Amino acid sequence: MKIINEFKEFVLKGNAFDLAVGVIIGGAFNKIVTAITDDLLLPLVAAIIGKPDFSSFYFALGKGAELIPEGTSLEKARQIAPDTAIFAYGNFITVVVNFLLLAIVIFLMVKSINKIKKTQFEEQAAEASSTDQLLIEIRDELKKK
Repeated sequence: MKIINEFKEFVLKGNAFDLAVGVIIGGAFNKIVTAITDDLLLPLVAAIIGKPDFSSFYFALGKGAELIPEGTSLEKARQIAPDTAIFAYGNFITVVVNFLLLAIVIFLMVKSINKIKKTQFEEQAAEASSTDQLLIEIRDELKKK
């Protein structure tokens, strides 16, 4: 019985519960951000600079590189010269571009949410009574110290 009570206390503690909620929300948020990136941003990038997939960019190194004709796809190059060292840098570029787009989306979403929170907090502060306002000011001063 003691272990069950300890487990309940652990699970219901703020930190464990908050972490669980954060993981669940994070999973759902990931789908939103992925949809925004894949369905809204990447098509815009594709319209501006072409297909945002650089995974076919590569160059061959060393023995066997001369066997690969210029303009050959990465998959075909690997078939033609399987023992040749192929430096496939294009996938890295694609991942970096996707990361930057994702970071921009998350930044803009967080910025918008913070703006909404700030506006809501200011409205609540304006609605507060004089006693509440005084307590808020004391709290804010204590936080500064």
